[in-house]
Amino acid sequence: MQPFISLTAIAAPYYFPDIDTDKLIPHRFLRKPLSAGYRNFLFYDQRFTPEGKEKPGFILDRDPYRCAKILVTGDNFGCGSTREGAIYALYDFGFRAIIAPGFGDIFKSNCLQNGLLPVVLPKTIVENLSAHLEQNPGTTVAIDLDAQSVTTPDGLKHHFDIDLSRKEQLLAGLDDIGITLKHSELIDQFEKRYRSRLPWLDRSA
Repeated sequence: MQPFISLTAIAAPYYFPDIDTDKLIPHRFLRKPLSAGYRNFLFYDQRFTPEGKEKPGFILDRDPYRCAKILVTGDNFGCGSTREGAIYALYDFGFRAIIAPGFGDIFKSNCLQNGLLPVVLPKTIVENLSAHLEQNPGTTVAIDLDAQSVTTPDGLKHHFDIDLSRKEQLLAGLDDIGITLKHSELIDQFEKRYRSRLPWLDRSA
């Protein structure tokens, strides 16, 4: 997993509440391998016709938002089913952080597990930021994970909260498996001691 330390990037406004994971990636695409490019399925029904032709005007398919790495959106983002494919689609599209007044609980956990930073800010701040981005395409926003701050285009810094253990994982670029592997030497030592006490386990294998 790529470490997340700080990010200054174009932010795309898509300020709608209750965007569920089926809107983020319809379930019919979840059987596809990641090699198919999950970026192609993000907001599919909003971006494409039933025949697969790109609909004109969808914000993420317009310059300069095609290059956005930060998504600014409405409350309860990522509600609905638990599908991790929604995270894969956002990440593969190029997003590294999402700013919203709130997230679906499981979606937020999946974001943190896969290197996508969910930032919760007060609703009025997010609304004002989204409006500014719509009026000023290409505007950048700065996020500093270590300082837990978001610097908006008006130069103001806004603090956000994040669980300390998750913060450390993101800064180090480690998922739960990576955290476990940091203790691989201790795990090996335990397994050797365990087998020496119960040698019949190896024979039964």
